[in-house]
Amino acid sequence: MELKRGHDWRRLVSILYVLAFSVYLIIGLQPVEARNYDISGEVTIPSINLNSAVTTLTLNNNRLDTPDTIVGSYSRNNKIFLIGHSSTVFKNLHLVKLGDVIYYKNKIYKIIGTETLAKSQIDMNEILTPTKQNTLVIMTCAGEDLGGGDATHRLIVTAVEK
Repeated sequence: MELKRGHDWRRLVSILYVLAFSVYLIIGLQPVEARNYDISGEVTIPSINLNSAVTTLTLNNNRLDTPDTIVGSYSRNNKIFLIGHSSTVFKNLHLVKLGDVIYYKNKIYKIIGTETLAKSQIDMNEILTPTKQNTLVIMTCAGEDLGGGDATHRLIVTAVEK
């Protein structure tokens, strides 16, 4: 009789473990983006197989909060500024080349420049300075990881409307 009770107890613990693990998989792995951001568009860069939803960002204490797994957009004058994490959505952004195309909001942009700058050298007023031509600027982290989703440098890709 003792053996049977011990066997039943192990079976019950195994079943509870499987149920708890299943609930974790179903609930715990849901994307955070779906709950936090309104989708305002989509950006596609065919050369690096990037296709991502985009959410419109607003300044919060003179700061833009970068979404975890999609692209954030901020517009000023005739410039569109796109940001995203290099560990997720922009993990292959460093592979783009001059002349590659970017599709955003029913417009086609051609990449005219890429540069990597130290974080301390970034001047957002300069990046968002108006230009005569509609311009798309993409920025993501680069360089050494500082932790907390930050890095020592920024990769900046500039594209103009074709």
